[in-house]
Amino acid sequence: MFINNRLQINRLLPSGTIIRCFSLFILLSSSSAVFAQRFLEITPASKHWADSALKKLSRRQKIAQLMVIRMSEKRGNGVAFYEDEVSKYLRKYNIGSICLFQGTSQQQAGVVNRLQLKAKTPLLVCVDGETGVGMRFSDVTPFPDQLTIGAVQDASIAYRVGQAIGAQCRRIGIQVDYAPVVDINNNPANPVINFRSFGEDKYKVALFGSSIMKGMQDEGIMACAKHFPGHGDVAVDSHLDLPVINKSVLQLDSLELYPFRQLVKDGVGSVMVAHLYIPSIDSTHNRATSLSPRNVSWLLRDQLGFRGLTFTDALEMKGVSKFYPQGEAAVQSLIAGNDMLCLPGDVKGSIRKVRKAIRKDKLSWKGIDEKVYRVLLAKYNLGLGVKKAIDTAALTIDLNTDVLKVKKEVYENAITLLSSVSPSIMPLAKGKKIAYVGVGIEKQNHFAESLQQQFGADCYYFSYSADSTVADSLLNRIRSGYDAVIVGLHQYRKYPATNFGISSAAVSLVRAIGLQDNAISFIFGNPYAISNFGNAKNLVACYEDDSLMHDVAVSLLQGNITAKGKLPVSVPGAFHYGSGIIYNSYFPAAQPGAVGLDEKELNRIDDVALNAIRQGATPGCVVLVAKDGKVAFQRAYGHMNYDNKEPVTVESVYDLASVTKISATTVSIMKLYEQGKLDLEKSLGDYLPWVGGTNKAPLKLKDILLHQAGLVSFIPFYRETLDATGKPKPGFYKSAPDEVYSIRVAENMYMRKDWTDTLYKRILQSKLGPQGKYIYSDNDFIFLGKIVEQVTGMSLDQYARTTFYEPLHMKSTGFRPLEHLPLNNIAPTEKEKYFRLQQIRGDVHDPGAAMFGGIAGHAGLFSNAYDLAQLYQLLLNGGELNGVRLFKKETIDYFTAYHSEISRRGLGFDKPEKDNDKREEPYPSLSVSPQTFGHTGFTGICVWVDPKYNLVYIFMSNRVCPDGENTRLLKMNVRSEIQEVIYKSIKKEAK
Repeated sequence: MFINNRLQINRLLPSGTIIRCFSLFILLSSSSAVFAQRFLEITPASKHWADSALKKLSRRQKIAQLMVIRMSEKRGNGVAFYEDEVSKYLRKYNIGSICLFQGTSQQQAGVVNRLQLKAKTPLLVCVDGETGVGMRFSDVTPFPDQLTIGAVQDASIAYRVGQAIGAQCRRIGIQVDYAPVVDINNNPANPVINFRSFGEDKYKVALFGSSIMKGMQDEGIMACAKHFPGHGDVAVDSHLDLPVINKSVLQLDSLELYPFRQLVKDGVGSVMVAHLYIPSIDSTHNRATSLSPRNVSWLLRDQLGFRGLTFTDALEMKGVSKFYPQGEAAVQSLIAGNDMLCLPGDVKGSIRKVRKAIRKDKLSWKGIDEKVYRVLLAKYNLGLGVKKAIDTAALTIDLNTDVLKVKKEVYENAITLLSSVSPSIMPLAKGKKIAYVGVGIEKQNHFAESLQQQFGADCYYFSYSADSTVADSLLNRIRSGYDAVIVGLHQYRKYPATNFGISSAAVSLVRAIGLQDNAISFIFGNPYAISNFGNAKNLVACYEDDSLMHDVAVSLLQGNITAKGKLPVSVPGAFHYGSGIIYNSYFPAAQPGAVGLDEKELNRIDDVALNAIRQGATPGCVVLVAKDGKVAFQRAYGHMNYDNKEPVTVESVYDLASVTKISATTVSIMKLYEQGKLDLEKSLGDYLPWVGGTNKAPLKLKDILLHQAGLVSFIPFYRETLDATGKPKPGFYKSAPDEVYSIRVAENMYMRKDWTDTLYKRILQSKLGPQGKYIYSDNDFIFLGKIVEQVTGMSLDQYARTTFYEPLHMKSTGFRPLEHLPLNNIAPTEKEKYFRLQQIRGDVHDPGAAMFGGIAGHAGLFSNAYDLAQLYQLLLNGGELNGVRLFKKETIDYFTAYHSEISRRGLGFDKPEKDNDKREEPYPSLSVSPQTFGHTGFTGICVWVDPKYNLVYIFMSNRVCPDGENTRLLKMNVRSEIQEVIYKSIKKEAK
């Protein structure tokens, strides 16, 4: 059921080609082949409408239904609309689709309304709007470029961009948007994709592309993943010629195809096929991938399992038209397996040549009917079954409504601090003497105006036409007499030709100023241009050059925001992908000595961690130590897995396992208790009606928090769904989600949603032991998580996120990390041999939590070390961090104190053994104070807070990777040994 298909390379090669390595394969997921495309869903209503519409079409009209016609283009300083020509095609051929380009929103709405009235079959209205309709409409502000969005670390923001674009399209009667671009821009010199891509990392491109797509499609707009099979590694613009990609199919599969495969699995409605020449796919001379059956029918349809609509890239582009005259390109596109012919040019000639191809048996009317029927189904499911005119009242206002709000959120999360030799330069203090050098401009822009108003800056301007003499003079003027010099690089080109249009004199000037310790350089535009300025002492990537980004840059200078972005691409000779300095001024780094720690002693952590890795206790780990409110030690060791391919970084995200119990569930219970919404002396039955009438109803919340309510330790829920051989029983799981099987438990494995009720039933039916006996139980916290949901009316993940993680800017912390983080940011856990039968990565390791959909009170939370440390620093501070107060100190003191006569537990929290100083194996380590509180996690996690020493210690590892039975980390006492090193490093005066 979960076995992958094999894609054999020799099937891709022309007949007669000698295969030297016939044993090579590409593994492609079979789940995509069965994903139901909701836009092509056949229901009684859609079938009736499509059947009726198809019967009314003549043969010429059927062919015309597969054509997308251009509506306008730039002409001189104006815009030419082709309404008369399109109206003629409507009358004569009943064409199927139009694509909107230049013009105002009112012009577009008027044209669409008039044409839809004339259309016998409703027109499918498309737009090439990667940044929303503002990419084309002159009176609508565009959303950020995809490369800007790629600098953001939270995919939920990309989803909101997609939602907003979808709402725009719906408002103006558009059904299909040719977005997102999911090409991986791994060539900095790419002349056509470049800033249109999310970046160079395949995982991030896939995640953010899927997020944009889901946002659009949740608004009822069909997204279109482009440009298949990947346009990111070219040096030729396909608008001008046919780019050649000399990569093997294995290379393509490992990189370029990855985002497309993910979006197909996630249900993208359509795919646009690129004009590329890739000999390893089709060696027919000068045959573009858009015209290749091996690319469209075999690779995209058969191997990736795509079931939606395919659009060719524009057939008027030279990458095709240079080798296939108009009409012939349309024929070859349909033979290849495409559904829609984008901008075919000669409509009459194309129809004539398609009919001729049918007569010669190169095509068939049956095949044409199938394509047309798919298009008609899409039209109906996209709302065209009922004609509805676009309301032009306040149209332009409506289209712009959400743009600035969403755009600002992107900008504030994208702006990237790349170097900070002089961290004291920000925030800028008022009263200091400030100079601003605007490069690429000749007069004041919004950034200069803001700097003048906020800081009284003296402004200087240097255009790209100015020479080195002017540069030298300017340099002499600002070299002395200023406390800070701000450089802004503006108005350079988006594409890399001729160094983005930046003059050599400008490069020299910015470089010279950037070497000053008191200078900070802001690069407003394509980050690849930063290759000119990698030596700048203080450097910020701003990605775009508009007044809103100028405002965000000023906010950064004022200290109102911190830089949160990371470079989505590598900048040659300067910075690697993922570069970016992220820190909170309220939880800063500090040298160990500044907080009373002996650095030499603290560095012994390296020895313990590296020895653990050498001994196979864990493939890698992260250690964080914070003292006195500052991060004094944060280091990453080893790799994500024992293959040593992916190094661990301090930002690696780990499955927290049972640390979820305190980091999500307990803190939520604390908040509700503090608000008077929970009484710990009350019972489960008081809060969960569905436990009524069972022996679980009388159990007190306080006893549950202490693990002494009598609940069994855990229930292996998954066993009931497996047969005697350990394989899933029929009817429990599917390899792709649908309305019935919607609970993701792992990659390509979805449980039927009604089984969740059975899981709760099994807990209610479980044996109840004697109360007052300590039994560490996951079931205790499954119940507590449901109480949080019952009281708040929110899911546990939503409540924890909005109440704790968002106010503390804990970007990486959350459940279901695959929804907002790239896969390669997340450490893998077990290569499971008993249930899910796969390497677990990004899905929760705990099988029970997985069967609850990845959100449960006992497990499911993921985080990096720094973000998690902020929550515990807040608890250490008595409930406040950076002016954000989430708890009263007395609440924290109450929950973190000892509360049991029979165990070491606090309320929810774990604590040291009460006789720690007498134990042969003290827990968690010998030197901790009795005030200490925290928890450990099965996957190799711990967090401990010691109020006596004002100390936070976090250890993160994936010791269960790949073998969940690997206990070396525990036997070697790695976590405890590191903790003891920390205590020994505390200087006597600090104690």
